[in-house]
Amino acid sequence: MKKWERYHTIWGMLFLGWVVSYIDRTATGPIVTWMIEHKISFFSDVPNPHEFGGLIGSLFFAGFMLNQFPGGNLGDKFGYRPIIILSILWAAVATFFTGLSGGLVMFVLFRVLLGLGEGILYSNDRSYIAFNTPPEKMGLGMGVVITGLSIGLTLATIGTPLLLEAFVPLMGNEAWRVPFLFMGFITLIVAVLMFKFMKPDKKLIQSADPNSPGVKEFYGKSLYHLSIYSLVFLVIIMAIYFTSTKLGLSSIVIAFILASLAPILIIYLYVTKKSEVHPLIMNKNLFFLYLSFLPILWHLWLYGFWSTAIVQEFGGGALVAAAAVASFNAVAGVIGFPLGGKISDLLADRPNGRRNVLALLTFLLAVSIFVFAWYIQTENSSPIITSIILFISGLFFFALQPVSHALNAELAPEGKQGGAFGMLNLIAEIGAVLSPVVSGYLRDSTGSWGAPLILDGVLISISCLFVLAISSKAVQSAQPKNISSSEANM
Repeated sequence: MKKWERYHTIWGMLFLGWVVSYIDRTATGPIVTWMIEHKISFFSDVPNPHEFGGLIGSLFFAGFMLNQFPGGNLGDKFGYRPIIILSILWAAVATFFTGLSGGLVMFVLFRVLLGLGEGILYSNDRSYIAFNTPPEKMGLGMGVVITGLSIGLTLATIGTPLLLEAFVPLMGNEAWRVPFLFMGFITLIVAVLMFKFMKPDKKLIQSADPNSPGVKEFYGKSLYHLSIYSLVFLVIIMAIYFTSTKLGLSSIVIAFILASLAPILIIYLYVTKKSEVHPLIMNKNLFFLYLSFLPILWHLWLYGFWSTAIVQEFGGGALVAAAAVASFNAVAGVIGFPLGGKISDLLADRPNGRRNVLALLTFLLAVSIFVFAWYIQTENSSPIITSIILFISGLFFFALQPVSHALNAELAPEGKQGGAFGMLNLIAEIGAVLSPVVSGYLRDSTGSWGAPLILDGVLISISCLFVLAISSKAVQSAQPKNISSSEANM
């Protein structure tokens, strides 16, 4: 049996962080589906319910998107660990108060706040793993930790409908509040556990540069700057929402306005923080990687937000039964995440090793999406075949993500891993902002989920082309580069 190392504990704590983070954000999809089905609360009189429900998801992802780069940048300045713990604590508060919200405006407000808080997790989580993990295990570590995404996605997909059904006899149409209240409390517990147990190895701290973001811990400064960024972004997002609603703009137009905030923010950052942003944007190989990840997050939140509705409409049956079938896609991540990371580690020292693995997995994902789109438009509706297709597709989808993350860490400039991961997700989250509402719009317009799935397959195919555009020379030169903690971990 291999010795348990300190970085294994850190992996475990970060794993729990991803579990609760993804339950908190994913629960909205099944809850919105339940509200649409029962025509209650915000959905009692909505003419295009799927489009409107998707807008709620897009508003969350607008906040999530905008805090990506600021969160990574703050982690580089004040420490990765404080930002991670503040993210989970913030998510606990926002999720709990979502369950207490008294109307649509407050519901949207707390969903946006949740997005702003959870938007800082990704870049710092990936960077903290890179700092604490031996370089030869980096891909595996990223894969193991982000398996929590799959677990959280699965638990939210299945558990949310079960909680709803269990509390309907007691609370009636107000049962939608229970999952938010329950998960707010659980997320708070995880934040406390992470604060207590998630610390780097003492030997690593002693041997590392004291100015390294993997060692620094400035909670007060982190919270202050995070609050400033979040307040500005919250005002912008809610102003767009109120103004657009007053003008009578459609949900899909609002979503595109929200998505446009990403390139505006990038231009602003480039002008005001050129020395920090220039190496991340003007590196064409990093930029191709960023663009390749945009369709990945589109796909994630087409399935993450609407998979239960897709399966229910296609196969019929109750919400809980549809959620059980849909969960086969999410549960595939338990195998896919660590498997993809391990394979990329094994091939990392070969010419184009990680890049080629990423390209192959992306191509196979595109094929599986087209197969699913074809199948749901046939007269057959076997839940067994649907589950198999979703599971296989999920394997490819989740396996490619740690490969992309490890490749991003290798290509990132020294000392800017947090910023590079933040920029990756800032650009990629454009897909997450647009996916729920555009997919809902296509469903309402065509009367079928076939069109959203075909569009999804086309976008993933384009992602594969961006991966192949990463130059061989750049990947080869990046492979021997060790990240900040490599020497301390040898």
